[in-house]
This record gives sequence, C-alpha cells and structure tokens, in this order.
Amino acid sequence: MEAIVAVYSDWGIGSGGTQPVVLKADRVHFRELTMGAAVIVGRKTLEDFPGGRPLRGRHNIVVSRQELTIEGAELVHSTEEALAAAARQERCLVIGGASVYRQFMPYVDTVHITKIDLAPKSDSFFPNLDADPCWQRLEEEQWQEEDGLRYCFVTYKKII
Repeated sequence: MEAIVAVYSDWGIGSGGTQPVVLKADRVHFRELTMGAAVIVGRKTLEDFPGGRPLRGRHNIVVSRQELTIEGAELVHSTEEALAAAARQERCLVIGGASVYRQFMPYVDTVHITKIDLAPKSDSFFPNLDADPCWQRLEEEQWQEEDGLRYCFVTYKKII
C-alpha cells in the first residue's frame, strides 16, 4: 500500500481541515499518481474535495464511523474493512487526512511526498520520515518553484 501527501518544512499538512497552501504542480502530481487506483480517504478530508465529492477516475474508499451514503464511493467503518476493500484493488493509496494516515501507516510501504519549503500554521502533521530509521528516500527530484514557493517530489520506501 502507498500513501501520498504534501508536507510543509515542519511536516505540517494542514490547518482547520484544509491545506493552507496548495500548488498546482502538486495537484497535477497527485492526479498522475492516483488516477485509476483506489484511494483511502477520511470523511472529513472528502468534504474538503471540490464539491465534497469522491475523486473521479479512482475507486474511493471512505473511512467513517457514520452511516452514510456517498455516491461514487465505497463506505467502510474500520481499518480492517478498508484493508479488505483495498486488497480487491490492483493499487491503493492513502490520501488523508491526518488520522487516516496514522491509522494506515503500519500497512504503507511507499510514501510519495511533495515537500513545500514553507511552514504555515498547521494543526495536523505527517510523521517525519527523514527522522525515522525505518524509512529511506528512494527517489528525490530537483527542487522547483511555483509562484515563488520552492517544492520537490520525494518517494520514501519502508526498509524495516
């Protein structure tokens, strides 16, 4: 299983349930990596998507304790249900939010990170993989710039 996330220089990922800084290049990268795959997403993160709707071109597995009907998504109520749903798919990426990342990190072996060289106020954080000996950088692209903000794409692989 994989995960994909944009992090700020302090490994923050958002504030108040949304991303304070969004890069067009990150959105393109996200779309390229997730298109055609299954994605595991929390209900609150889904609400932050355009129109609060599941992502097109992906099998959306929505984790929620609530009993809901979400058109275009498979609703699950536990980690085990989500893992079973993901196992039926060829490829699956965890896409957030913070509690969903924490819940599924034990099952993730590859993480695609967009590092953004900025530290806006965040109240949600992703684990610092640079400080975790269980993870190593597999690939790292050159730093680029968009609207005066530096960013780069890095892929990490679990080694332990």
